[in-house]
Amino acid sequence: MSAIVIGAAALFGLVIGSFLNVVAYRVPAGLSVVSPPSACPGCSTAITKRDNVPVLSWLLLRGACRYCSMRISARYPAVEAGTALAFVVAALPFATRPLPLTDPALTIAAVLELVAFLYLAAVSVVLAVIDLDVRRLPDRIVLPGYAVGAVLLGSASVLRGDVTSLGTAAAGAGAAALLYAVLWFSVPGGMGLGDVKLAGVLGLFLGHLGVAQAVVGIAGGFLVGGLVGVALLATRRSGRRSTIPFGPWMLAGAWIGVLAGMPIADGYLHLTGLA
Repeated sequence: MSAIVIGAAALFGLVIGSFLNVVAYRVPAGLSVVSPPSACPGCSTAITKRDNVPVLSWLLLRGACRYCSMRISARYPAVEAGTALAFVVAALPFATRPLPLTDPALTIAAVLELVAFLYLAAVSVVLAVIDLDVRRLPDRIVLPGYAVGAVLLGSASVLRGDVTSLGTAAAGAGAAALLYAVLWFSVPGGMGLGDVKLAGVLGLFLGHLGVAQAVVGIAGGFLVGGLVGVALLATRRSGRRSTIPFGPWMLAGAWIGVLAGMPIADGYLHLTGLA
C-alpha cells in the first residue's frame, strides 16, 4: 500500500508541477492561469499535449521548441520534478502508517490530512519560485491556504474527535501571524506583509500536528533563513543591504517541523535537561 501511495503521489506531483509552472509565471503578472492555453513565447505556437508531458517532453525536445528552436528554461522540468519530490515527501508520513480501513471516519480523516499536506506541498513549491523571482508572495495563492487548511484539517480533527488539534491549529496560526506582524512592524523593510500572511497559514498546518511541530517549524524558518543569509554574505553573492526573499526559508523551516518536529523537540529538551 505504501509503495502505491508514494508512486501515485509522485505521478500526481509531476502533473501538478506542470501547472505550477503556469501559475508561477502568470499570477505575478496578474494573468489568468486557465486561459489562453500555453504557447511558445518565441513563435506563439500552442503547446501540444505531446510536448507538455512533465519532464519527459523537455528531455525529448532537448530543451528547445519543436517549431522555432527557442530554448526552454531548465526550470520547467526542475519545478515538475521538484513538485513530484515534494509530494512524495508530504505523503511519506501517511504512507508509512496503516490506514484504519475498519473505521470509515478515521479513514476519511487520514485522506483529508493527506490532501491538505499535498496542497501545502504544491503551495510551497510555487510560492518559493515566485518569491525568488519577484520577491512577492501573492495573496491569490497565500490566502486560500487558510480556508483549505481550516476545512480539511478541521474536518479531520472533528472526525477523530480531536478537540486539541483544533485548538493548537488556531493557536499556531494566530501566534505565527502575530510574531511575524510584530517583526514586520518593528523592523521596516525586514520582511513584507506576504510573509506575515504566509506565517499564519504555516502556523495553522503545523499547529494541527502539535505544539512541538509548530515551534520547530516556525523557528526553523528563521534558522534556515539565517544560515542562507550568512552563506550569501560569505560568498559575496549579496550585501548587508541586499533584499533576500524570506518565503522559501519559512517554507523550508515549516517542512522541517512537519517531518521532524517531534524528534527535534524531544532531542532539544533532553539535551538541555528540560525533559
